[in-house]
Amino acid sequence: MLTRRLLISSTALMAALPAPAFARQTATTAAPVGAASPGGVLSVTVGVTGEGRPEYTVSRLGQPVIAASRLGFILTDAPKLERNFTVTADAPTQHDDTWEQPWGERRSVRNRYTEFRVHLTERSTLGRRVDVVFRLYDDGLGFRYEFPEQPNLTTVRIGDELTEFAVAEPGTAWWIPAFEWNREEYLYNRTAIESVGVAQTPITLRTDNGLHVSIHEAALVDYSAMNLRRVEGGRLKAALTPGLTNAAVERTAPFTTPWRTLQIADRAGDLVESSLILNLNEPNKLGDVSWFRPMKYVGIWWDMHLDRKTWGSGPKHGATTDYTLRHIDFAAEHGFGGVLVEGWNKGWDGEWFGNGWDYSFTEPYADWDIERIAAYGRTKGVEIIGHHETGGNAFHYEQQMDAGFALYQRMGWHSVKTGYVADAGGARVRGPDGQAHLSWHESQEMVRHHQRVVDSAARHQVAVNAHEPLKDTGLRRTYPNIISREGARGMEYNAWGQPGNPPEHEVNLVFTRLLAGPMDFTPGIFGMTTRSPDGVATTWAKQLALYVTIYSPIQMAADVLENYEANPGPFQFIKDVVTDWEDTRVLNGEVGDYVTIVRKDRNSDQWFLGAITDEEPRALKAPLSFLDPGRRYRAEIYRDAPGAHWKTNREAIEILTQEVTAADTLDLRLAPGGGQAIRFVPLGRGRRA
Repeated sequence: MLTRRLLISSTALMAALPAPAFARQTATTAAPVGAASPGGVLSVTVGVTGEGRPEYTVSRLGQPVIAASRLGFILTDAPKLERNFTVTADAPTQHDDTWEQPWGERRSVRNRYTEFRVHLTERSTLGRRVDVVFRLYDDGLGFRYEFPEQPNLTTVRIGDELTEFAVAEPGTAWWIPAFEWNREEYLYNRTAIESVGVAQTPITLRTDNGLHVSIHEAALVDYSAMNLRRVEGGRLKAALTPGLTNAAVERTAPFTTPWRTLQIADRAGDLVESSLILNLNEPNKLGDVSWFRPMKYVGIWWDMHLDRKTWGSGPKHGATTDYTLRHIDFAAEHGFGGVLVEGWNKGWDGEWFGNGWDYSFTEPYADWDIERIAAYGRTKGVEIIGHHETGGNAFHYEQQMDAGFALYQRMGWHSVKTGYVADAGGARVRGPDGQAHLSWHESQEMVRHHQRVVDSAARHQVAVNAHEPLKDTGLRRTYPNIISREGARGMEYNAWGQPGNPPEHEVNLVFTRLLAGPMDFTPGIFGMTTRSPDGVATTWAKQLALYVTIYSPIQMAADVLENYEANPGPFQFIKDVVTDWEDTRVLNGEVGDYVTIVRKDRNSDQWFLGAITDEEPRALKAPLSFLDPGRRYRAEIYRDAPGAHWKTNREAIEILTQEVTAADTLDLRLAPGGGQAIRFVPLGRGRRA
């Protein structure tokens, strides 16, 4: 008989769920239990099959999105948690609050959801129990497993997670392969959902009926990262990153898994505007982090990718005192807050790639006077962004990182770029025996390592920008010294990639990788001829638009300084664009084709617009209704000039101004591989002159 705690009083929920959700349940096969999002947009039901296998389904406005999909685990040293379950549930509860980001793509985030706890209890003599907790938002949902303390399940060794996402409708998928040597740095595949292989998350889907879905995870803590393996049709199954033993995850109960997430929307742009991943993470644990300030920076970096300078010591060494001082002067003159210096520390000579044993994170090369550089930077108001390349040797790095962060704190430097360059997607980690062992870079051991880095950095007021990183799962809410990361093909592939990044790459990123969080893509290249066959496959206007379309609280002006000095016109937009936002909106966009994003400066009433396209030219409309009504603005426009083309005429750019109001609509014309960037500066109220 259905107990009182299964009765759900919400009238919206009762309208959204089919009648069986409230029908009787027996001792052998329980009727499904369910709940709906606060606005009744999404609903979830959970039940068991005749064998007692737990399954869930998801519907949107009464239409199926996720068909019956399995839940459960295979354990390496105990009977599987896969069948012989009964299902009960607590009454859903409602939550609604608003919290503020210390920095971000928007200041205020509303966190409104229905929480629904389902109890899966074995009918066997072991009587083990696993809870599944759902949080349903109107734009998506997250669910996670919770293992309560219990006598027959203390140490949990997970060999396989059985979670599935059976996409109900056919459609298209944008994805990159998992378990390959080059980590996340692959070009995106665009295939039918039925043709997905083994994919990393986020994976973005568009069903044939026009619904957009992103599958990912949130709050990845002390657990193995989840990938997805297509098993049949549109059914995608969790594929955990292997660990050091036959268990991908080993935990002691009680504990929770990361959230498995589904962002669901009609418009592709609604995926970008969603705060689901952030909301599923715990609130800020660090308190005041005002010692970190969002900023733009230049650096000794692109030179090395062009083979003009080297990371290692010698006649072409990039990280010299004089060259660093020149960058500090440039940054101070143009209002940038930082200078990245790679190759400053000992260990770059010899075979550092995938090795890392020789790195020192406290000893500079002899031609880099750290004390002089720090003192000079302070007089100019410019910080050095430290660099810790590990060569994938997390084991070696952990023995020095605290001293390295303490050094930065003493110098007054508050940001570090870490790196984990290694072959085979692996890294060296400390095993149970205290020795170094090779591990997948998103294994549970590496997840623990990255948490130790963040914790150590926070103790010394240092913010972390990780390259070759662990995937982003929204932990920047909990630890706001996680500021950005790579985690995809960045700009350096346009320097030497075989091939480089094609014109569609950045538009793919907006609707895939960037749904997870900020990316240190390093835009702003004006020198378009490189070692890569196609060079930089964008126009200049697109390079400027990337500062708006690709979000990061730190943005690099990545080119060599002389290219900016020679082109003050387009460089002005890089100087003017900000990195910390009050609000973010997507005006239009389709996955992999084009997108237009507007963002409002957190510290003024200025707005910025960025529009980018793939290899196809576009004519887009940009209604300016986001501007304040009745107020006049100066639109400073940087657009593709007639004849601009990513392959033949990349530098063709027009710079003009016009007066606009919220009642206007701009026509954006983007060249093949092109873009448009606009700064809106308030002028006053009243009629135009």
